[in-house]
Amino acid sequence: MPEIHLISTVISVSLGLFVGLVLALTGAGGSILAIPLLVISLNLTLNQAAPIALMAVMIASGIGAIQGLRLGIVRYKAALLMTGFGIVFAPLGVWLAQYAPNQLLNLIFCSVLLIVAWSMWQQSTQQSGNQESNPSPACTLNPSTSKLFWTAVCTKVLIATGVIAGFLSGLLGVGGGFVIVPSLSKVTNFNNQTVIATALFTVALVSVMSIFSYALNSDTRWNIAVPFILGTVLGLFIFRTVNSKVSTKFTQRSFAVLAILAAILILVKAFGIQ
Repeated sequence: MPEIHLISTVISVSLGLFVGLVLALTGAGGSILAIPLLVISLNLTLNQAAPIALMAVMIASGIGAIQGLRLGIVRYKAALLMTGFGIVFAPLGVWLAQYAPNQLLNLIFCSVLLIVAWSMWQQSTQQSGNQESNPSPACTLNPSTSKLFWTAVCTKVLIATGVIAGFLSGLLGVGGGFVIVPSLSKVTNFNNQTVIATALFTVALVSVMSIFSYALNSDTRWNIAVPFILGTVLGLFIFRTVNSKVSTKFTQRSFAVLAILAAILILVKAFGIQ
């Protein structure tokens, strides 16, 4: 029995370190990859893995957000707008998750993974192409004041991003960074560090509401959650300096491949495909 607990602890810490690496490099997808890792490696259901992944990503994202605020690279007004709508829609997602069959949630989760993978790969291809042919983004920073131009289109896009991120955070137990980062990369002229810092700020706040909602409806496996959270935070601290040394194209394509593999493994496990 002690050996089993030791093995699960080692696995939890190792998975957390990997999720911390993903968060440090991309600012997105920490929990969307954490959930399949927990489900596959520790035989948890989606509803059991969701609050564990959310807690780890919330704490790690909070640390990253604080670092971004200290460096002055968080666009906190844009983040708070997305957060406000995310917090409103997160409980709705949690409520639906309690009544949806586990296999249906797995199908939805895998579909989201594949959509995210496609989006990440598309963005990496566009970045390697001719930037001059790309249209102007909806949200731009004034080069003289470094403040955001608050146009109607920009505001609507940020609100929609917050709604989707919040709803999926509650429904699937994901932080929402996989929605926020691609959206900000596409509709703003923020640099990669600002996109990641802003996403981490939003993810940390939205995750709080999702975790609170899950706490009211399910029990948490603390023997797995605690080492996983510690591993995630440690991984973020260890790998945070790597972000500026790795190309955005490489991280996006690596994340896309990992997301596809995770979707396949979830399907195999959920439906017993031989």
